[in-house]
Amino acid sequence: MIRRGLIAVALLAVGALAAGCGDEGAAAPPPVTPTGLTAAATVTAPTQPEAPPANTASAPAEDVVIGWAGDMVPASSDIALPDDPDSLLAGVRPLLTSPDLMIVNLEGTLTDGGSSKCGASSTDCFAFRSPPSYARAFRRAGIDLLNLANNHAYDFGAAGYADTRRALRRAGLGVTGGPDDITVVERDGVRIAVVGFAPYAWAAPLTDLDAVARLVRSAADRADIVVVAFHGGAEGTAAAHVPAGAETYLGEQRGDLRAFGRAAIRAGADLVVGSGPHVVRGVEFYRGRLIAYSAGNFVGYGGVFGLAGDTAISYVLHVRLRADGAFVSARIHPTLLTGSGIAERDPARRAIGLVRSLTRADFFETGARIAGNGAIGRRT
Repeated sequence: MIRRGLIAVALLAVGALAAGCGDEGAAAPPPVTPTGLTAAATVTAPTQPEAPPANTASAPAEDVVIGWAGDMVPASSDIALPDDPDSLLAGVRPLLTSPDLMIVNLEGTLTDGGSSKCGASSTDCFAFRSPPSYARAFRRAGIDLLNLANNHAYDFGAAGYADTRRALRRAGLGVTGGPDDITVVERDGVRIAVVGFAPYAWAAPLTDLDAVARLVRSAADRADIVVVAFHGGAEGTAAAHVPAGAETYLGEQRGDLRAFGRAAIRAGADLVVGSGPHVVRGVEFYRGRLIAYSAGNFVGYGGVFGLAGDTAISYVLHVRLRADGAFVSARIHPTLLTGSGIAERDPARRAIGLVRSLTRADFFETGARIAGNGAIGRRT
């Protein structure tokens, strides 16, 4: 595995819940360009102990391991905060530190200001914010880059969104997910571009496949490997399957995810990873590239997500790619929301069986082969 070293983050033209998770509808604001976030930046990654992924024995040095975890609402000041923010991820830290590049979807904001999208008398609207200092806890846990293309990134308006990006950048973390964001991270000469998509004005457009292709092609021109993260699809236990065609939730267009993932790969994406449904979904291969449609609920402190049943089941994905983006191997590492909604490894390994079952049901011809230990491979 390529060692962790210098992260060169290039934010190219920086551009969450109008509805969803039971929220009341709200008009989407126009895209915003937060002050001071358009210049390229170079930051130094934290020094962290190496722990090679369990599925990677004696791999060539030019391989790159990409990590992905699903929806994370670390905590919300208006709901509950843990005594120690490091406790949110302590149980899964080895899974986060071992990839060369660890990416997580951050649902919510890191701000002490801004105006909530929820009305004072609302009973079914949720706006999430954590203290900006939580960005440093993410870095200590091993996260390298946060995707903000989701329906909670604008919970506290333009000010909260800008505060979030600023807090992450100051902590030395990469950020992606704005309308034109292409975030490039370098690992020992291998350039990895990460692009985030969601069906909101403040994100790269999930539902416009021509725009998806243009942005992914631009990313491919700037990097050796392109990773596409998306937040889309319907929500809840009834949304575990990936349908053929477009999905809606609370009257909102949430994307045709099969068409989206395949369009991204045709445009040059080497890996497509998803979040949004709040349950795990199946995985497939398209043109030799992996699409993981949802990793479930990773962290949801204070009971933000359900702590029983399928909504508590999640996983951390490790994917090994060649320096040219070719798939080598992948593995599901099962996790579980426990206690008040922190991430822990799941000794029952429920995610493996659930993802295998959903993959067989939804992707009869293109679905991945998933072994009992969570290893993902192409069908022979």
